[in-house]
Amino acid sequence: MREVLEARAVHLHEKAATREEAVARCGEVLVETGAVAPPYVEAMLERERSISTYVGEGVAIPHGMSKEHVLRDAICVLRFPAGIDWDGEPVTLCIGIAAKGDGHVALLAELAEILLDPDRARTLREAPDVDAVMKELT
Repeated sequence: MREVLEARAVHLHEKAATREEAVARCGEVLVETGAVAPPYVEAMLERERSISTYVGEGVAIPHGMSKEHVLRDAICVLRFPAGIDWDGEPVTLCIGIAAKGDGHVALLAELAEILLDPDRARTLREAPDVDAVMKELT
């Protein structure tokens, strides 16, 4: 996962009042890092409206289905310490994904392996700094 996660795409002190704001913020970070074109943010929101990206352990993995707006495979990691109500589930960690082709399948599988381990998921939710997140995911 080292090739798709940059330290500048890890933000540990984000705020959002709704899951839509959180998804949009993930998209904005992917735009800021040059991974996607701006229309990808709306594609992420559309995907979230059709099916929740909540995966458990306080984590959501928002992503869009508009591959034509993906410039390169990338992920971002955003922590929302105050938490977000995600259709009745509390979420504190969002991992946004941008992938060309079917790259999202491999990224989701790799992330699932990490996030389905309660200890590793907790490590990410409680990471004291960007370096700790990078160490856990790369």
